[in-house]
Amino acid sequence: MTEINKNTPASELTIGGNIYTAGNAREFKTGDWRSTKPVFISEKCKQCGLCFPVCPDDAIPVNCEQKREDFNYDYCKGCGVCAKVCPFGAIEMKEEN
Repeated sequence: MTEINKNTPASELTIGGNIYTAGNAREFKTGDWRSTKPVFISEKCKQCGLCFPVCPDDAIPVNCEQKREDFNYDYCKGCGVCAKVCPFGAIEMKEEN
């Protein structure tokens, strides 16, 4: 990377906003960002599998028997997409305390 100083021509400066290394939600625990929290109601869940593929942060674990488990709140940002796709009302969004 070019060292930036007052003598560096503009043509050699790094363009802002570019991402130069890979990153993902596993590296950053983003659960502190949420203001609403999904609550899993296991009695209502029919294990249809519609919720976990829509989670943008992979915060809905699926076990080795392909059954969904409770949320991983370290990574859940509380977007509510999972609650919107659940046809059985097994996910309710609650205000975070």
